[in-house]
Amino acid sequence: MIKPDILIAEDDPVLRNLYVKKFSVSRFPIRAVEDGEQALAALQERFPQVLVLDIHMPKVDGFQVLEQYPKNKRSFPVVMLTNFADEKSRERGKDLGADEYFIKKDMTIKSLLEMVDRVYADWLKAHTGD
Repeated sequence: MIKPDILIAEDDPVLRNLYVKKFSVSRFPIRAVEDGEQALAALQERFPQVLVLDIHMPKVDGFQVLEQYPKNKRSFPVVMLTNFADEKSRERGKDLGADEYFIKKDMTIKSLLEMVDRVYADWLKAHTGD
């Protein structure tokens, strides 16, 4: 399967650079932004095939990005990133249409890559009938 085009919004520069490196090495086309405001601008420029979206970011948080692009009005799945495993945030993300929830402290970069592949494959299957 062809690797999906990824937009990743992560305010931590160390993690953002690590994600860019790992996704690039795994042959994912990737764009990266450092806050929700930049994510909204990047989405206006071009939709990704998967949005990897941190929840807690300056200016505009991940929830506010999802409010602008609810599931029924977007053509891509969303993987939410967080350091917090609280159920309230998970429920809010799901209510706003997040397709998957990645808890950074509990998971590996490899598992994030696998999650993105799986979410994209599931989204394709649901939207193309393949």
